[in-house]
Amino acid sequence: MNTLNQIFRLILFVIVGIVGMLMAMVFMVSTAIAVGVLYVVARIKGRPFGVRAYWAERHAGQYTHKKPGPSAYRRYHEKDVIDVEARELP
Repeated sequence: MNTLNQIFRLILFVIVGIVGMLMAMVFMVSTAIAVGVLYVVARIKGRPFGVRAYWAERHAGQYTHKKPGPSAYRRYHEKDVIDVEARELP
């Protein structure tokens, strides 16, 4: 009985391992496809494809498009609040 139990656990372990390897393979293939699509799009648009180019592009307009934070929102719209109504829901 103990040997049969160990064989069953071994088969289950091998199946879980194979499923995990297949999932990792699907993840690697989908990542490679995504990088390939990004490379083709960058070539079509005439942009360089690489980490440095991506980093420079993302940080080029960092301070020009800054949105006002919650404190600025509160400062300009705080005067509009006059009354608050609270109701109990059944």
